[in-house]
Parts: sequence; structure tokens; C-alpha cells
Amino acid sequence: MQTPHIPVLLDEVLNSFKDVGEGYFVDCTLGYAGHSSEMLMKYDNIKHIGIDRDDEALAFSKKRLEPFVQRSTLYKGTFAEVFPMLEESPIVAVLADFGVSSLQLDKMERGFSFNSDTLDMRMDASAPLTAYEVVNTYPKDKLEYIFDAYGEVRSYRQLAGAVVEARAKAPIESAKELSEIAKTVISSGGKIHPATLMFQAIRIEVNNELGEIEGLLDALEKKHSKGEVVSLISFHSLEDRLVKNRFKKWATACICDPQAMRCTCGKNHAIGKALSSKPVTATKAELKVNPRSRSAKLRSFRFKKDA
Repeated sequence: MQTPHIPVLLDEVLNSFKDVGEGYFVDCTLGYAGHSSEMLMKYDNIKHIGIDRDDEALAFSKKRLEPFVQRSTLYKGTFAEVFPMLEESPIVAVLADFGVSSLQLDKMERGFSFNSDTLDMRMDASAPLTAYEVVNTYPKDKLEYIFDAYGEVRSYRQLAGAVVEARAKAPIESAKELSEIAKTVISSGGKIHPATLMFQAIRIEVNNELGEIEGLLDALEKKHSKGEVVSLISFHSLEDRLVKNRFKKWATACICDPQAMRCTCGKNHAIGKALSSKPVTATKAELKVNPRSRSAKLRSFRFKKDA
């Protein structure tokens, strides 16, 4: 069965789990089961749990994973909701790929593309909030916040102003129309489309993407198995910063005030360690095959075996 999505950093992901013991592997962002199918083929000592909010992805993955039906269970929902509720044990490996899948990006009706005739951007098509509502109903100050905080758009005030001015004449109906508005504020240059950061910001708002990551990290911090390995793939600085800072916190042994003359906490508060000091990125060979992997960063963490 051919997959419509190329899993990023596949070899690096598989390698990060090379030492996991018998138990459950949780793919928090199942997508089209690219990573999951390879994990199930490579490691016959694991059982599989796949989580996704996209019905289309779940239907595809159910068929793709039929050869592993005895070892695989799929759940619909956001990973921040589903993961803390899992009763399967022990969980020995956790993966999350925070990127939007190629199928979601390429399907015009999903509204993620700059050329789409719709304005949607929902990862779960049944969710109530759409990009149309964000663009056409959010007040100017809230649009400014989203473009600044989630898109890191330098001219966020001007961009929000342009959106408000345009929608005052008529509702903004399509992603194509929205991307044209971005071009009036942000000059074209290089390989990045002028609307890229604005679309990122709106997509994050629609899908509560940063809140989801925080929820997963909170759940992992509260409940993890001995020796459990967590591998998380981010695609922009906001996501990577959340992961990096949380991994740093988990690996910190001393929690005393930095101004303290000496340590009084016992220096035993680390609950594990990062498996590499820097994020793992795509090889030149992968970049040739899958250009969308250029911004992918993989960070892995192993919880203590005596935790």
C-alpha cells in the first residue's frame, strides 16, 4: 500500500528507539503510519498505539497496519487528550511528529495551501474553529498577537491591519485570497512564500498546536515508565523551544536557587537525559528526496531506568 506521506528522519527515529525493551510504542501523531509501520516491522518486541485527530489519516492507517492488527490499536483524538488516558503498560517509546502531513498540505479542500479556494486549516475536520473564523472575526489586537507570538512575523501590526481592512470590504473566503493580502505587506524574497509565517500562526491557533505540545510534555513529566524513550520532531522554533526547555528541565539535577552559596537539594532531581546535545536534522540524501524535511529537528530523551 503506497503512502501519500514521506516520514521525516525515519532512520534517525528508528535508531532512537534501538534499545527499548518489550512494551508499547505510542505514535502520538500517527498520520499515514509511515513511522509506525517501519517501527512495527523493525521491532517485533513492541506493541503499537496510534493517535490522530484526522479521520482520513486514521482510515488510511487502519488499512496500512492490517498486517500488524494483533499488535496495533488506534485512537481518535488529540494526543494531549488521549495520551494521559492510556491504560496500556509499560510504554517504552513515544514519538510525536509535529509537522502537517503532505496530504493535508496538498489537498486543496483542507485549506492549508496558499492556493486553496477554502479557508479551513483544521487537522480534525469536525473541530469547531476554522481559519475562516480566525481571519474574519478575530479583533485586530488578537490577530496581531497571533501573528507575532505564533508566526514571529516582524510586520505583524501591518499584516493584521491589512487583513482587517480587506475583510471590512468583503469576507475573506479563501486561503488564496489571504495569501495575496500577505503579499501586500511582506515582500517576496528567497524560497519562503510571503504568507508562510502568517499561515503558520493561523494554523497553530486553529489547532491549538502549542497547547497540545505542552499537554503532552506535562503528561510525560507526570507519568513515564522506567527507561522510556521519547522522540519529538519539531518544524519551527516555537515547537523546538518547548521541547528543548522541557528536556533541559528533566535533565537538571540541582534545583537550588542559582544565587545559593551551595547546593542543598541533593542534586538528584534529574529524571533522565537527552540522547544528544543538539537536535538531529535531515541528511543531504533525505533533503534531495524530501525537501520538506529541511526544517525538521529531532530531539530524544530517555527517562531513568530506576525512575
